[in-house]
Amino acid sequence: MYDDILLPFDGSDGAAAALHHTAEIAHWADATIHVLFVADTTRDSVTVVETHVVDALVEKGEEIVEDAAKTLRTLGADYETDVIQGNPAPMIAEYAEQYGHDLIAMPTHGREGISRYVIGSVTEKVVRLSDVPVVTMRMRPDEQLTFPYENVLVPTDGSSRAARAGEHGLSLAAALDATVHVLSVVEDDLLGLDLGSADTERQQAATDAVDDLVSAAEDRGVADVVRHVERGTPNEVILDTIEANDIHAVVMGTSGKRGTDRILLGSVAEKTVRSAPVPVITVGQGE
Repeated sequence: MYDDILLPFDGSDGAAAALHHTAEIAHWADATIHVLFVADTTRDSVTVVETHVVDALVEKGEEIVEDAAKTLRTLGADYETDVIQGNPAPMIAEYAEQYGHDLIAMPTHGREGISRYVIGSVTEKVVRLSDVPVVTMRMRPDEQLTFPYENVLVPTDGSSRAARAGEHGLSLAAALDATVHVLSVVEDDLLGLDLGSADTERQQAATDAVDDLVSAAEDRGVADVVRHVERGTPNEVILDTIEANDIHAVVMGTSGKRGTDRILLGSVAEKTVRSAPVPVITVGQGE
């Protein structure tokens, strides 16, 4: 499923937990973890020590990736390390594409201090920019990092981009022998109007979207599939479905079709990344 996993790393407690979870995925996939520190060139970090120009962030980055390497050696994981300079979010996305990584693993927040590139806003930029799938882990006390994933939630609105993300989710579930929960949300009308036939069409579109993904799951030999067609606000329904069904991971697109079915618009994906208590794998247009 994955051969090369990119892990942007800053040494914070949240990043350390992400390191362990990423190592579990890498062990299962027989993948190499590429630990990356991006020295943020948008910040002033250069100083002169005894006539030598020194970049404090680069030096700190070398220490941080070596600490990560020690942990990975203890965990028995295959790894490589790198320290580069640049604007963190675009550099992470470009680095993953340039070197052919299959997955980017990032916590959704990190420490305040010398390295801040895994703060939520930067992670969310990577989610928006990356053509490589990104697994985000919201490092908070209620976060549930369970691997292997036994229950995988795949939201869909029936768009081609949702189908692309769905294919990734189905491939992952098939490889893990996991149960797939396919979800489509009929978003409640914000104005409280009785839309009549229009509402019926939205309900049918949601049902069709689920049916299409269920058929794709059957074609891939995914044995356990659960259908969900729900009403409400997409992000809230996703969170409720996670809680009610012991979901271990969510796989969704970063954008979807514009119109009445908005479940996979970027704002919904980003809200899910910020709020879901389980890892969220977002799949961009390039996947």
